[in-house]
Amino acid sequence: MDIKEDFMPLKPEDRPVLREVCLMKMKAVKSFAVHLVSLLFIFNCMAPPLQAAETLKQPADRVFGDWLVTWLSAEPSTLNPITATDAYSGAIDGLIYESLLKRDENSLENVPILAEKWEISPNHLMYTFHLKKNIKWSDGHPFTVKDILFSFDRIRDPKVDAAHLRSYYQDIEKVEALNDHTVRFYYRIPYFRALEFCGGIPIVPAHLFKEGGDFNQHQIGRKPVGTGPYKLLHWETGKEIALVRNEGYWGEKPALDRIIFKIITDSTVALQVLKQGGLDQMGLRPIQWEKQTQTKRFAENFQKLAYYLPSYNYIGWNCRRPIFSDKRVRRAMTMLVDRELILKRILFGLGTIITGPFYVNSPEYDKNIKPFAYDPKAALALLKSAGWDYRPGEDVLQKDGKPFEFEFLLSAGSKFGEQLATMLQENLKKIGIRMSIQRLEWAVFVQRIEEQNFDACTLGWSLGWETDPYQIWHSSQAVQKGSNFVGFKDAEADQLIEDARKEFDTERRDRMYYRLQEIIHDEQPYTFLFTSEALEAVSRRFMNVKVYPMGLALLYWWTPKEAQKYKGQ
Repeated sequence: MDIKEDFMPLKPEDRPVLREVCLMKMKAVKSFAVHLVSLLFIFNCMAPPLQAAETLKQPADRVFGDWLVTWLSAEPSTLNPITATDAYSGAIDGLIYESLLKRDENSLENVPILAEKWEISPNHLMYTFHLKKNIKWSDGHPFTVKDILFSFDRIRDPKVDAAHLRSYYQDIEKVEALNDHTVRFYYRIPYFRALEFCGGIPIVPAHLFKEGGDFNQHQIGRKPVGTGPYKLLHWETGKEIALVRNEGYWGEKPALDRIIFKIITDSTVALQVLKQGGLDQMGLRPIQWEKQTQTKRFAENFQKLAYYLPSYNYIGWNCRRPIFSDKRVRRAMTMLVDRELILKRILFGLGTIITGPFYVNSPEYDKNIKPFAYDPKAALALLKSAGWDYRPGEDVLQKDGKPFEFEFLLSAGSKFGEQLATMLQENLKKIGIRMSIQRLEWAVFVQRIEEQNFDACTLGWSLGWETDPYQIWHSSQAVQKGSNFVGFKDAEADQLIEDARKEFDTERRDRMYYRLQEIIHDEQPYTFLFTSEALEAVSRRFMNVKVYPMGLALLYWWTPKEAQKYKGQ
């Protein structure tokens, strides 16, 4: 899952990705124009998925040329697809790197990319992929099974910063090269998302790595080499990351010569740059959507698009901290967050209050669980039952002689996080809780979170189309650089998560998830906030700009020759 505050459009991930709290608003980060319905995928053995007419293809009438200049609200920590954990890296890596298959943006079917076809054994324990031939990395070196084996080994290597990925590959006993263009994955037990993760494994070029080298610090993090339609042109730290079309690309080439990601940490500044023509696309904050982009001139130059994708925002309470180790305290904190008021004042009603870790418009989400209402009186009663009270003549809650005070972390670029923290700070002050606000640059913020060095924070997750909560909620993931950074641990929850992974019947799996949501709701390791619409502004000079079930698909955009703004690569 990804985190963000002010967003650029990102597609749903195969796994949760961190987003800043921009309120998913624009992160196209995973929103969806229509409510998701149950996604039931049937995988047939011995055959690739059907490439129906609705599968996306490059427009036959596209005109080559021009650039797309889009916005990043924070700088990626790395472009190594195995160690990257944030949505910013994912937005760029998705244009550079490819895997064996992908979920089509329109049909939602798994379609072949680097694989020509695949086979699944009847017992769901063997997955065999036949690779396309004559595919090369952008440096000209051939792509082979060796790259897949190397990448798998790196994911499984405990020295590699890939804890977020390892949980999805832990039940694979071995990966075997049958020949240079055939690879087989052997599972120890069945896993309902096995095809998606075997086929979607992040792959790096093995020939660029030396044995014994530090994978985490390898130059590929700054100088990526992929098989995809674009390759890195330059990365100017703090300014921009520029991609250029890969003219040696094996597949259908995209029309746009370049895609430029401008790094602008302030969304207010980004909007001004957009209006002045320095950006072609950006994700808007709710106030920008409602109040700052309503002029006739803006409408003439940009189209505005709103859609939902699976994602949500939350406040995370570090359960390892003594102050938040009691679920009564965590529940009281949730009851001191006025979500209705936040939704109205900050988000202009453009969102839905949620109660659990699944996408609110999916069948996995239990709508029978209702959010705890804003109720300071009931919250205070809970805090007193947990041992917090006032000393005579004082107005600060204390326990064992220590005041109730903590630090709230947020990303410095998050406008929503700033407003949320300010409102929460005022609410807590009224009841006798001292909350300090610490604003950190994105990279430092993520480091603090991964090291579990925080009291409370606000973030967001971008989800997949089918959800496996293991990465975020299983107790084994409450480790350094693991995604369960709040330290949630529950034996029944662990068992439900493990059993659900082996269940291929969606209705039975959903019932397990309903019980899991009941446990999480009772424990309140998160105060779940909102699922919000992605709000996008896109220059009208681009053609074929459509909202698909997985959001926008800029690889298929083009501009007429007379409208092209930038000339040459």
